Amino acid sequence: MNTQHAKAIKTASTFRMDCAIRTTIATSPDKIWALLTNAAAFPQWNSTVTSIEGVIAEGQRLKLTVPAAPGRTFKPTVSRVEAGRSMVWSDGMAPMFKGVRTFTLTPNADGTTEFAMKEEFAGIMLPMIKGSLPDFTPVFEAYAADLKRAAEAPAL
Repeated sequence: MNTQHAKAIKTASTFRMDCAIRTTIATSPDKIWALLTNAAAFPQWNSTVTSIEGVIAEGQRLKLTVPAAPGRTFKPTVSRVEAGRSMVWSDGMAPMFKGVRTFTLTPNADGTTEFAMKEEFAGIMLPMIKGSLPDFTPVFEAYAADLKRAAEAPAL
């Protein structure tokens, strides 16, 4: 088991900002997918999420609270799901301000899975909002490490 932590990469321009992370997890996409789509259990394995209300399914709106933004509730919509492979959450309204988080699972020949997560913020309001957004780099690194640990844990 590789215990090396993945590093998030952040890029920014005036009207666009994104953060991305990628890591290899020693398990099947199905086991990772089960973790990523069980809203009630998220806080049990993911230190970057305080709570998620709602059903993680295409077309559903979620209520998400996170330690990185105390007192705020995010309300993304699960805008696209390809079961076991990818999922997109989005919030906001283009062209003003929109956030899009993409989760991707890619099976590897050796039985491991490549997990990738990217959050993109864009819009004409971004220069004014940017300062109120948390630094996603440590959040993404903790998220990936928590997911890896939970997914690679032996079944009880």
